[in-house]
Amino acid sequence: QVQLVESGGGLVQPGGSLRLSCAASGFTLDYFAVGWFRQAPGKEREGVSCISSSDGSTYYADSVKGRFTISRDIAKNTVYLQMNGLKPEETAVYYCAASARLGCPPEYSYWGQGTQVTVSS
Repeated sequence: QVQLVESGGGLVQPGGSLRLSCAASGFTLDYFAVGWFRQAPGKEREGVSCISSSDGSTYYADSVKGRFTISRDIAKNTVYLQMNGLKPEETAVYYCAASARLGCPPEYSYWGQGTQVTVSS
């Protein structure tokens, strides 16, 4: 059974850090592009970051460049999103998704259930 499970969310103060994990089962993440998305209440889902399957190249939304880092641990079949300097407006449910397409595609086939990130003092 193909499954993605996110973890690592929680409550953090502004300026703080969290590391989100996206663990895959039923397939090998190394052959898939993996993206991180977030959706805040009342807002549309937005792409945050992506790591491609072909060459491991990465993409970041302008709003998170220099603060977030996406990485892949092949042995653990897990993709991480290190988030530093978090802001209150980044409070959202964060999702990871996987696609067999090359690069960082616009659409993804597999989605996790999401993990809540709350940035508040």
